[in-house]
Amino acid sequence: MSKILIVEDEPIIRTALRRLLERNKYEVNEAPSVKEATGKFTLTDFDLIISDLRLPGAPGTDLIKLAESVPVLIMTSYASLRSAVDSMRMGAVDYIAKPFDHDEMVTAVKRVIGKANAANLQKHSSNTASHAIAGMIGSSDVMQDLYNRIHKVAPTKATVLVHGETGTGKELVARALHEESPRREKTMISVNCAAIPETLIESELFGHEKGAFTGAASTREGLVAAADGSTLFLDEIGELPLEAQARLLRVLQEGEVRPIGSVESHKVNVRLVAATHRDLRKLAQENKFREDLYFRINVVQLELPPLRERGKDIITLAESLLQRYCHELGKPNLKLSPEAVQAITTYTWPGNVRELENAMQRAVILCEDSQEISHELLDIDLDLVRFDDDEDSEDGTRQAPERIKPRGAAPQDPTEDLSLEDYFQRFVLEHQDTMSETELARKLGVSRKCLWERRQRFGIPRNKAASAK
Repeated sequence: MSKILIVEDEPIIRTALRRLLERNKYEVNEAPSVKEATGKFTLTDFDLIISDLRLPGAPGTDLIKLAESVPVLIMTSYASLRSAVDSMRMGAVDYIAKPFDHDEMVTAVKRVIGKANAANLQKHSSNTASHAIAGMIGSSDVMQDLYNRIHKVAPTKATVLVHGETGTGKELVARALHEESPRREKTMISVNCAAIPETLIESELFGHEKGAFTGAASTREGLVAAADGSTLFLDEIGELPLEAQARLLRVLQEGEVRPIGSVESHKVNVRLVAATHRDLRKLAQENKFREDLYFRINVVQLELPPLRERGKDIITLAESLLQRYCHELGKPNLKLSPEAVQAITTYTWPGNVRELENAMQRAVILCEDSQEISHELLDIDLDLVRFDDDEDSEDGTRQAPERIKPRGAAPQDPTEDLSLEDYFQRFVLEHQDTMSETELARKLGVSRKCLWERRQRFGIPRNKAASAK
């Protein structure tokens, strides 16, 4: 059973969280401040620490260093975006905006603990160093796993199939496999199968004899032969015509190539790395890709994660690209505004790293401010941004608001197992006669604007008398 420590000064939220997590089979302890948490518990005994950002005395971010390797999930209000971003940069594993619902919190907890357990298992079971790959930026778990697999596979002769969405850096992986192999002394040959006309691709790959076809004025060595003793990288191999696939299969099976128009074959020693964003197994079932070739090239498959699944790597990449383009364009060092960071981390990035590169280069070129890159300069499709709005779903689509409860509904029995939304409503109804809107918002850890929006959503009228105090 995983152990979780909740550090939250507001008893109503602390109790709700404890009950929620205990229902999901977690062992939970709680403390109202950093001082009490460190004095009462040994932080390294926990698998996760969930802490409010603003606490009496030391802020919740102090736990990041005090807890050493234990992941810290920071809770913050919508009005504290800049502080949340700073928390991430200080080492917080993630942040979650208040108020939040059950599913959002449970999903975040499972994700963080799952990643931490997987990382610990990998750390103890893997004998291969997960040092970074030249040209590749990122330290997320999925990237560490990719680095490890590259280090293991690169020294071998095994054929590798690199699969990933457009713009994820498949050629960088191929180059890393080549540079860490015994073939590194020879130049890697790269071919984009989608960029060569279908009528010419066989000639380009396998070569041809003089007079083999109209326009073949001389004998020409193909790219497969040119890669003898080296690595042949075939990008977008799913676009290779079936006739060329048959010739490639012979190269892999027999280790020889026969140019078009020739009656003789030549031995070649080629290590193939293929890449695609398409589902080759499905194409094989549809007879659009040779099944025997699919099984021949799918010896080791490396999956490149899309940018949206790489967590904090996105910010690391964005800041690295920002520095690079500032240097290339002779501009002073710029920083990302908190709104730009929010947009970057929540955008789905269908074009992945390539799209991020374009966005950062465009922003640096157009930036007239000498300090910050605003989210407007990124010029990304806001329809694909999942902003942390309380009525937004995880995929960025607007959800219908929950059913509004009757105005002035009586608070529920405090002994009931209430949801966070129930606690929110109960707290407002119980304290709005004695607290101002500013005090209510501060106690709930939200902005006045968010409190007003929640009032509208739940149908809780504002107490004019109290607000006039």
